[in-house]
Amino acid sequence: MRTICAVVLAIEVIVIGLAVPVAIQLGGYPPALAGGVWGGLAAAALVLAALQRYAWAHYAGWALQAAFLASGFLVPGLAVLGVVFTALWIAGVLLGRRTDAMKAAHGEPAGR
Repeated sequence: MRTICAVVLAIEVIVIGLAVPVAIQLGGYPPALAGGVWGGLAAAALVLAALQRYAWAHYAGWALQAAFLASGFLVPGLAVLGVVFTALWIAGVLLGRRTDAMKAAHGEPAGR
């Protein structure tokens, strides 16, 4: 599960980073504000992707998804991306749990 969630977060870093110019152009936000909000979300996603081996980072990933969804209220065009990545996160968690359960049934260590 941790690997799948880390991959989702790594891809999300790129998308959130590209949301900065979208927020400037479509949302009309000043570059400093857009860079702070979406740049901060991208930096948080990068750090959390690297720290998925810890349980708290997984829960922080859920919080990041909620924050990205909430940013869709600021720039409506980003709401679709927030929904897509939240769906990918949920799918990653569900598929990852299934994979971990299958590995445990075969005696392999989970989380690798």
